[in-house]
Amino acid sequence: MQRSRTSEKSVKRIVLIDDHPIMRHGLAQLIRAEEGLDVIGEAGSVREGLEVVGRLKPDLAVVDLTLPDKNGLELVKDIRAQHPSTFCIVLSMHEETLYGERALRAGARGYVMKEEAADHLVTAIHKVLTGGLYVSESLNARMLEQVTGVARSKAIGMDALTDRELEILALIGKGVATKIIAAQLSISARTVEAHRAHIKEKLTMTDGAALVRYAVQWVESHAKL
Repeated sequence: MQRSRTSEKSVKRIVLIDDHPIMRHGLAQLIRAEEGLDVIGEAGSVREGLEVVGRLKPDLAVVDLTLPDKNGLELVKDIRAQHPSTFCIVLSMHEETLYGERALRAGARGYVMKEEAADHLVTAIHKVLTGGLYVSESLNARMLEQVTGVARSKAIGMDALTDRELEILALIGKGVATKIIAAQLSISARTVEAHRAHIKEKLTMTDGAALVRYAVQWVESHAKL
């Protein structure tokens, strides 16, 4: 009996936060197949995810970026602020070059592309749970270049957008009206308009209609994310 209790204590507890039930099911099977890991809860939105993490207090949360109520980066920030003992790994189909560093800045300890989950997620989980960081070799090289000053050029284009600006760009591309964006993000409509102006400036656009077209095309190109 004592051995059983010790074994249970050594099992690391994980929650999955992704709005696709089939994806959560597959990830749960993948993780539970690894000795010492267990999935103890699931959620399909930022609101549900924060509630599940607060209630179950897992060792680690696997978070998707594309969630119905808010961007997954906001959830990572909330988890790190409210539940600092829970590590986060972002698992997403979004381009690592655009979101990888953002995820780490938000407080995530790892970033894994969904298409590579079968090969790398369990490895990432073990590395993060032992205090390490997990990113691809290419992202790691890019981050090292920035730290050493090899690539210390000013960010331009999409890379220059803040997390909130990127979130608003995605909502614009989905056809969400300014007032709805404001309500969803708990900010004023005037603040949304200010963000739109900053986005246009950073993307070198002077026409609001051009921004909408760009946003729609960008969202459509990520339709499978």
